[in-house]
Amino acid sequence: MTNLVHSPLMTLSLTVDFAAMRMIGQTPAGLRRIAPVTGGTFVGERLNGAVLPGGADWVINRPDGVMVIDVRLTLETDDKALIYLTYQGRFLAEPEAMQRFAKGALLDPADYSLAVTARMECGAAQYNWLNNAIIVGTGQQTATGPLYSLFTVG
Repeated sequence: MTNLVHSPLMTLSLTVDFAAMRMIGQTPAGLRRIAPVTGGTFVGERLNGAVLPGGADWVINRPDGVMVIDVRLTLETDDKALIYLTYQGRFLAEPEAMQRFAKGALLDPADYSLAVTARMECGAAQYNWLNNAIIVGTGQQTATGPLYSLFTVG
């Protein structure tokens, strides 16, 4: 049996318009909000470009204190190929840190854990390999939106 290895795929930086966040409200699953993603960039050895406006993060703050994220984005590579990126994950922190986060505070990375699993779809032949990639990542909070390190596994 071979060991699974991970390889760096890209660093993904998102710009989120927190002021335009839509409050759906309390649902059976938790507090639902939708945060618009207005742009960003991605940089990697085989993949570089811009995050196009129009994506969003469909966030749920569950009753147990966990923030669940569900993000859908369109990426445009430097050579103009379009890629659909979707990822799901969770933001974990102690209750006190989550309260500060909810008020807009920047947390120390040691105070939380942000992890995701992702999928990509692309019709451009040069990026066909993305359609079968297993992608995982970790993230950091910034003032303008999350910053992710994404890796392929396999």
